[in-house]
Amino acid sequence: MITFKVDNLKNMNDCLKPFLDFLRSFGVTDDDVFDSRLVSCELITNVIRHLGETANFEGGVKGDKIVITVSSENTDGTKLPATLPDVFAESGRGLYIVRAICCGNVESDGCCVKVYIKRHEADKNTENK
Repeated sequence: MITFKVDNLKNMNDCLKPFLDFLRSFGVTDDDVFDSRLVSCELITNVIRHLGETANFEGGVKGDKIVITVSSENTDGTKLPATLPDVFAESGRGLYIVRAICCGNVESDGCCVKVYIKRHEADKNTENK
């Protein structure tokens, strides 16, 4: 399990590098590492841009899934959208991409989004708690 905080989008890629290396150490395919990076970037960006907060990140591998949780320390009641947009939405295309990559395996409570990315062609017996 990898955890970190991002308070500036300029630091996001540097913060994500240990997580991507962690995934590779578990035998996660390059395609799944790419998808994990894309989902992570979309979620972190949404927290920083829409909530103006530091994004808390947690990522790991559990069975045949990559689990990514991004949350905000927001306390003023502002929340991320409760429902994810569809393909015809005027805004929120990043969340549409997240939903598509995660095949709808997305949980949200307003200031926290947890996603599950199904792994492909990797050693699926490896688990990290």
